[in-house]
Amino acid sequence: MKKYRLLASLGLSAALVFGTMGNAFAAQSVIAPLKLGQVTELGSKSADHSQASQATQAGPGSAGTSDSAPAAGSTTNGPIASKPGNASGTVLGPIAGNSNSSTQIKPAPNTGSTTTNTPVFNTSVAKPTVASQGAVLLDASTGNVLFAKNADTQYYPASITKLMTALLVAENCNLDEVVTFSTTATTNLEAGSTSLGLVAGDQLTVKDCLYALLLKSANEVGNALAEHVAGSNVKFADMMNAKAKALGCTGTHFTNPHGLNDTQHYTTPRDMALIARAAFANSTVKTVASTLNYTLPATKKSAARTLTMGHKMLNPSDSRYYQGIIGGKTGYTSKAGNTLVTVAERNGVRLVAVVMKSSSTHYTDTKALLDYGFAALK
Repeated sequence: MKKYRLLASLGLSAALVFGTMGNAFAAQSVIAPLKLGQVTELGSKSADHSQASQATQAGPGSAGTSDSAPAAGSTTNGPIASKPGNASGTVLGPIAGNSNSSTQIKPAPNTGSTTTNTPVFNTSVAKPTVASQGAVLLDASTGNVLFAKNADTQYYPASITKLMTALLVAENCNLDEVVTFSTTATTNLEAGSTSLGLVAGDQLTVKDCLYALLLKSANEVGNALAEHVAGSNVKFADMMNAKAKALGCTGTHFTNPHGLNDTQHYTTPRDMALIARAAFANSTVKTVASTLNYTLPATKKSAARTLTMGHKMLNPSDSRYYQGIIGGKTGYTSKAGNTLVTVAERNGVRLVAVVMKSSSTHYTDTKALLDYGFAALK
């Protein structure tokens, strides 16, 4: 068990090098919290394009939890709204005070992007059609929300949660630290969830674990990393919630490091965009989440194996490949539907696209969002 600590205290000032990749890992980039008020998409009078209907959300425990499972043909529920201490599961609409507002977000410091120019937003570009229930497109340089649909409605995030987990691990661990998997980490999993089949006593480095977490989306790895950093999932969730608050998140509450179903584990498209913005400003997370393949060393029950990135837009041989993509994270549970975070950059403009509660439209919706953003910001 390892108590978390800041990378700065370890004196990790030099870049770390990943295996054969040759990618340097720098220390954490500091993201100043955004001052979130009543935010609108640029060029529009409304922050959200639609209001979610009132519905009742079932509790946790449903099978079929993986990142790539299609939502088509399955039953998925509407947005969730459970607050800590509220087990009713009654759905909330967008957070009060954030809808139908004309106040724009204040620009944040120029962090998380290599932008050197100041693009002009072209309001004449046609807005995208997004089928997913919730979506946000964020300019990573300024923090401006370029497009929003139910941006402040709370949804189950599924495995896009792991971007927050990876960020905290990168900030608090050396990559060569050894993570020992406990019985709790390897057995405290929802039936049918994504796993590498690791068992108690298996050992991997933090670097190996980060690749397993973001490429394979292995849930027992999330548990093990949480225990390594904070001692338990509960204490690590406290760190996640503190970090979310520091980043300016207002509708987020985490209870675990992997995103498996829990009525008290939720976030919003806007909050998830802030988390992704910070995660991809961290060079370690960015490098891992931008990698197509990684060879995981042998474990007790498996020989060395190759892990492959699940985000299809990152693969040049896939029809969904997107020019300028940096990386991202997929997610799926029967209750969350498809969730997707994508970061792309063209001509010095870096965009963060988040879609939540999708029914197999997550890639087409994301492409529409990014195309819109790059066309509008010239």
